[in-house]
Amino acid sequence: MRRPELSLINNSNLESLGQPVQVIAVTGGKGGVGKTSVSVNLATALAAASRRVVLLDGDLGLANADVFLGLSPRYTLAHVISGERTLDEVIIEAPQGFHVVPAASGAADLASMGAAEHLGLVRAFSELAARLDVLIVDTAAGIAPGVLQFSQASQHVLVVICDEPASLTDAYALVKVLSRNHGVSRFRVLANRIRAPGGGAELFRRFERVTARFLDVVLEFAGEIPEDEYLRRSVCEQRPVLQGYPASPAARAFKKLAAAADTWPVPPGPRGNIEFFVERLVKRNPVRLEVVP
Repeated sequence: MRRPELSLINNSNLESLGQPVQVIAVTGGKGGVGKTSVSVNLATALAAASRRVVLLDGDLGLANADVFLGLSPRYTLAHVISGERTLDEVIIEAPQGFHVVPAASGAADLASMGAAEHLGLVRAFSELAARLDVLIVDTAAGIAPGVLQFSQASQHVLVVICDEPASLTDAYALVKVLSRNHGVSRFRVLANRIRAPGGGAELFRRFERVTARFLDVVLEFAGEIPEDEYLRRSVCEQRPVLQGYPASPAARAFKKLAAAADTWPVPPGPRGNIEFFVERLVKRNPVRLEVVP
């Protein structure tokens, strides 16, 4: 299958990119629940379905998406924030057919960035001169400003949980802060590392019962990813399980998740807060444009 191309154009022609971008924040209350694995494999599955995908490593100070993919980026978001490079200059292509905006690892100043800096980074994506269909944001763990800002700026917040008390408690705290302080009222929940078929739906119901008692939010079950030795093996091999073991249970689950995500609706217009690619949600009068080769 021919890989989708991410074609670059001049920013003056940005209006020709009128198609809204599907923006998915992959997040969770605590580290170790598998957010980056989900992000990388979801990006791989969507790219295989001919979607033009960009993966943003949103864990700015402890980046690991490039490690998952065996990439060695020359430039990172640290160079963008310092003004040395533009987003277009740091973006790199993964062998799986999607593109990656790498963050920096061990950069304490990036990890401690405040809300204003994160807002600036969200706005910078409006200048990304690229044709793309989906932006996946692999956030950091917890409720740091970057997690909250990236989640609020995304159209869909995919909360990854696993069957551990700390995972559920911290995911609840994240949903609580996003809903009460940042106006996010709808969440999609993915159950990860599920040992028995159907266990993900039961885990979701447990989580939903708690949130329904105390929070005014809507939760939607996004599916489950099974506990799979092939998935652990693929992480060690620094490649997505969809590439290394496409017939494995985890790979099939990620294909199912990607098919579902491809149908998630794009909001008809801006929601009134800072959003990724907000200008592409604004309806404009038709204009005559030259075809970009």
